[in-house]
Parts: sequence; C-alpha cells; structure tokens
Amino acid sequence: MGTNMRLEIRRGMQSAILILSGLEGKRFPIDISVSQSSLKIQSPDDNEEVLLPQEVTLVPSTCRYVQHVSGEGLHMRLKAQAVGPTATATTFKELLKTEEKFTFYCQSCGAVVLQEQQFLRVLPLPSENWSSLVEEWCCHPDPFANRSCLPKVNDCFLGDTFLLVNKANISDPPRETNEMSSVPHCVDANVSKSKENTKVVCKRCRAILGESVSSDAVKYYITEVLILPSSQPYNMISRKQFVENIIVQLLMEFSSSRSTFRFCVQGQDGKLFLLLWLLNVDTVLVELKKNRGDHSCFFPDCPSCDAKTTPKAKNVARVLYMSCVDNTNKELVDKWMNETGAHSLTFPHRTCLELILLLTLNNAELPHSLRFMNSWKGHRSRAQGASRRRCGQLPPSVPKR
Repeated sequence: MGTNMRLEIRRGMQSAILILSGLEGKRFPIDISVSQSSLKIQSPDDNEEVLLPQEVTLVPSTCRYVQHVSGEGLHMRLKAQAVGPTATATTFKELLKTEEKFTFYCQSCGAVVLQEQQFLRVLPLPSENWSSLVEEWCCHPDPFANRSCLPKVNDCFLGDTFLLVNKANISDPPRETNEMSSVPHCVDANVSKSKENTKVVCKRCRAILGESVSSDAVKYYITEVLILPSSQPYNMISRKQFVENIIVQLLMEFSSSRSTFRFCVQGQDGKLFLLLWLLNVDTVLVELKKNRGDHSCFFPDCPSCDAKTTPKAKNVARVLYMSCVDNTNKELVDKWMNETGAHSLTFPHRTCLELILLLTLNNAELPHSLRFMNSWKGHRSRAQGASRRRCGQLPPSVPKR
C-alpha cells in the first residue's frame, strides 16, 4: 500500500497543510523526512520518495505542528512557497471581442447552434435590478420605462450567466418548446420569466439551451453552450469539467471586479438551490493518490501514480456551500437574499442540480476534517488558466471551528 499525499498552500500567506495517509499498513518505526523539494518515508518494509513540483518549495524548519487524525493520517503545518505565474481565465467579453469568428455548440451533444459568427459589438448588460434603481437616479419619469435592452444584428449582449444574440445571426433558428406561446414585445433581458418566455432547445438532444426573450432575440445560458473560435477543432468536454470551470470563472470574475464573495444560485423561476461563499482563489493544491478511494469513478482527472511520478501543482479556489433545496436554514437564506452583498446567479434547473451533485461528490473526496465548517460544507475547484475553452472545477474547504 503506497502513501497518499495532499499539500495545500496559500500562495499569499506562504503557509501550507500537508496530509500523509496510507501509513497504517507500514511497520514501525516510520521515519518521515521533509526537504525543500521532496518527502521521504522510510520504514522496515520499504522506502518511498515523493518529488514535489519545481514551483513548490517547502521550509522544513517551520514544521512545528504535527498531529495524527484517525482515519486520515498525519497532518503537518509548515511554511511553503508556490512561485510561477498565476494564470487568469479569459472572460466572455474578452474572448468574443477578439477579431475572430466563433461557433456556438450545444455542450451536451456538440450540435452547432451558431456558426462562424463575428460580433461587431460585445456589450455588458446592466445589473438585473437596474430598472428599479433608475427611479432613485432620476428626478423625472423613468426615460427607460417599457424599453428593453435587446441586441441588433451582429450584436452580443452579455449578462451575468447568459448572452443575448439577434435571431438574424442564427442561420437555422432553434426550435422552441411551445411554438404557440406568446412572448411580450418588451422584456427586461436581465429578468428570467420562464412562464412568459419560450424555451429554446437543441434539435439533436433536446437539451434546454436558453429562451426566446422577444421576436428578435435569443438568450443562451453560458452553462449550456460551448464557444470556440471557428478555426479551432471541436473537442468534446465532459459535462462535469465544463460546469465546474464555468462556475469557477464566474466566481473569480465577480470577486475581482465587484468584490463579491457570497452568491445565491437560483433557477429560472427564482427557486433557490445553493448558497456559495468564496473564501479565496490563491490556493495551490498538490495531490498524489496511489490508491484511489471509493469515489474514483467520479474523478478520473486525478489518476493513480507510481512511486516515480511527480505530482502536479494546480491553482484552486476554496468555497463553502450550503444546499437549500430542502428549505432548511431559512433564517440564513432570508438574510442572504435580502443583503446587497450576496449576488444572485441564475441557471437552468438542470444545471443547478448538477452543481449540487458536483459539490457533493467533490466534498466526499476531501479528508473528513476538511469537509465542514459549522453548518457549511467545503468544496475544491481547479482555477483554470487563460483558455478559450469554457470548462471548470470547484475548491477545497477549511477545518471545523
């Protein structure tokens, strides 16, 4: 039985927690040596050496807190450094404003939704409650009353979790789930009104891609479409990876641009599914798993390693989450929903449920002592670098208090 390692480094604080498991099957005495670039585990049975990535450096003299946690292994706290560039993901606005033609695919099956489109204008939409704020800004009647923010031909308007395009840009407009339903002429593009809007589905797999918000505009949710330069070949991305990277990208973007760290994830009808609390995005994770646990089938992206394999360092975000589907913690939910510091993110119902499952499975991969903080659960997600693919993973948790 090999030794598993988990090293979690806070880049800014230069502090780390090191967890070694799989030591129970070894005969005593066991000698563990920590150097700047490697770990050595010596026992009467065998000798192991784990080489760390080049960008990670440990400070052995600072290893002053060592504790054995039953069922998990040996926990150590020490100082560490993780050098190297911190890659940031390309935002949707930055990606679409490049002078390239793009193709939109259904993320579920790969069917082409919009082909070889180059947008002349890529503009962000105002916040979802902009119309109610106008009354506070203007001393005269609302000049924007009964007017909607809808794109013209070759326009792309970006919301928090969706984008709007003109139907004239779609060579073969997607079918609607209810062709007889009426759509009001003036619709606030930032407000989801599923009872009034007509859902847009993929012709091939019938996945819900978005909604028709008017006779001229279609809303596509960014969790349902894959956007690639037309010159780039299409490669299928797993649903888990795609949703994970999309969510991480959104959380990182809001935390840096709006200093928002608390999020309410809700469905198109306003039903609340999740509370998310982003803790930090400067964590570096190094994992070596020679013996996969029961959940290995859910996480094939962390392969088993042999003794000579050097684990890789991954940038991750750390988030706490709380499911609200069972109507528990109503007092906390009401407080978050009524606070200006908590930002609402709207996704299709299926995506909200997928996100809950993803968080639950990732949480089960953590050591038990890192899974909870009070009534919250912890989660880890990989923070992807600048990539034109829209994909993702979520973060590690913190210990109980």
